[in-house]
Amino acid sequence: MYAAYCGLLFLLQRSLVFPLTRSGARPVLQEEYPSREVIWLETSFGRVESWYFPPRDRGKTAGVGSDGAPMPAPAVVIAHGNAELIDYLPPAFLRFTDLGFAVLMVEYPGYGDSEGSPSQETVTETFVTAYDILAARPEIDPDQIVAFARSLGGGAVCALAAERPVAALILLSTFTSLRDMAGRYLVPGVLVRDPFDNRRVLGSYPRPVLILHGTEDTIIPHHHGEKLAAGALQGRLISYPCGHNDCPADWEQFWEDVHSFLLDVG
Repeated sequence: MYAAYCGLLFLLQRSLVFPLTRSGARPVLQEEYPSREVIWLETSFGRVESWYFPPRDRGKTAGVGSDGAPMPAPAVVIAHGNAELIDYLPPAFLRFTDLGFAVLMVEYPGYGDSEGSPSQETVTETFVTAYDILAARPEIDPDQIVAFARSLGGGAVCALAAERPVAALILLSTFTSLRDMAGRYLVPGVLVRDPFDNRRVLGSYPRPVLILHGTEDTIIPHHHGEKLAAGALQGRLISYPCGHNDCPADWEQFWEDVHSFLLDVG
């Protein structure tokens, strides 16, 4: 019976890791975003959706070049959790544009109207494609592209950081690896097809990393954040008194911490 249970989980694991694949009708946007630009990422398995938002009032936050135009802007690539769509992201994370950052929110293959099926391979290809398109935009400084993610998204941006020179990582409620999470289901980690080994990536990632994690998180326990921060070459951990889906409990404190980190690392 246990062997059958392990076999069933092996076959169904991607539907557990990526539960919103082909999820049907998408939610109505909470508000209109006139500055939103929909960018379709062309990958080997089909098109994947992403949303680009320019920084707000860039002329007030950036230096000016010799021609009088604003200097290229920094940017942040955002990866969401496994039970979300990019449709849910703007109200929470467009605050990055107030800090002078352009924002690129990237969907997962098979989510929403995106083609393909999600796996570590296809998610990595998607985010590398998104990074390359963003870095090629003339208004973006390719040396100042940061990646932000929460929960499962940490696997996506760490996979990206292993392939491209991401300037810094900000990881909210993220795991060390999915193999380390297998114990929740009483199965050996070797059965995990998409390990997303974030701790291994951070062990060789040479740039700053901010880890944000709830001390009451029962889905991805706090010790995952501790291990990620300890294993990173330039890791910093900030703990919040909250769980997983309610993290952060205090959004103003969260943005203060994120802004302070970004300023500290230049």
